[in-house]
Amino acid sequence: MDTLTDKVSTRELRSRLSEVLGRAMYAGERIGVTRNGRLAAVMISPADLEMLEELEMAQDVAAYREARASDDGTRVSLDELRASLTS
Repeated sequence: MDTLTDKVSTRELRSRLSEVLGRAMYAGERIGVTRNGRLAAVMISPADLEMLEELEMAQDVAAYREARASDDGTRVSLDELRASLTS
């Protein structure tokens, strides 16, 4: 992950939580948290989280609009679906 500013292990995080939290909150750093040498989580700022949520919402809206545009109006009942899966 190229956008990480730094990585800390869970052990380091326990002793440096306040510092790491401050770096994420105020400096906008993206800090990876590793467990057994593998990335387990990423600490990000509230602004980054908000931006991520806005991006996800925009993708959901675009997918909904695409689905609506390609809807041909036909529907399959649950019984028809079950029958097609068992035959």
